[in-house]
Amino acid sequence: MDLRTIGVIGAGQMGGGIAHVCALSGFDVRLLDLDDSRLAEAKEKIERDMHRQASRGKVGDSDVSAALARISSSTDYSIFGDCDLVVEAATEDESIKREILKALVPHLSADALIATNTSSISITRLAAVTDRPGRFIGMHFMNPVPAMQLVELIRGIATEQDTFEAVEALALALGKTVSVAEDFPAFIVNRILMPMINEAIYTLYEGVGSVRSIDTALKLGANHPMGPLQLADFIGLDTCLAVMHVLYDGLADSKYRPCPLLVKYVEAGWLGRKTGRGFYDYSGDEPVPTR
Repeated sequence: MDLRTIGVIGAGQMGGGIAHVCALSGFDVRLLDLDDSRLAEAKEKIERDMHRQASRGKVGDSDVSAALARISSSTDYSIFGDCDLVVEAATEDESIKREILKALVPHLSADALIATNTSSISITRLAAVTDRPGRFIGMHFMNPVPAMQLVELIRGIATEQDTFEAVEALALALGKTVSVAEDFPAFIVNRILMPMINEAIYTLYEGVGSVRSIDTALKLGANHPMGPLQLADFIGLDTCLAVMHVLYDGLADSKYRPCPLLVKYVEAGWLGRKTGRGFYDYSGDEPVPTR
């Protein structure tokens, strides 16, 4: 399968990043979101990020101009009529993803593939919502997409070999490294990462250490580039909680129980960087721990 035109559903941090790398790698991109203002913000961010790459010598100015010209956007699913592959990159909520996939299918050509960027939800369950489970696959990019090397590929029970090979070839064409995971809750990266973050939150909740102490301990003691609470804020505490719920519900093991403090922060709307407050307060020049 020759994938040349890529659709992306969701113009947020992940969807915008996927559109960015696809366009810069020479693919035509169709980007969809709920309203024009979100699409405008996404395209402005993509342009800023590409120019930043150009200023660092990673791409040429002409490459940026050509890539931006390859991105078209709409709030109407009909934009996906000529797409070879559409990547769903909406929020990590299964009910929302299911409704999006149902809305998408009538607008696709018979041969088009569908990928989901879910970081935790069953590929098999999502594929069953569509009319083409054999042409459906998990394609989990890491955040931020332009900078992170890895893509997890996850087959559902019905995913065909041709689909897997075509999407693997796309990931390699985007300059990514592929890690293949089985269709278990949270796959590989989040199966390991999210319980670590959740345990760091329990460590804070139980008073073992402060926010700064916990992040410093893991950065210097385990040589992590970012502390687990800082990382949770970067990912979004709502996303962390959603993944922990998938693990807890899917594996029925008490070790995956979300920390009550994580639940409380999400209920308060303290979701991390995107809301200006999480385990750190981002309202000033420097992030300040909130506990």
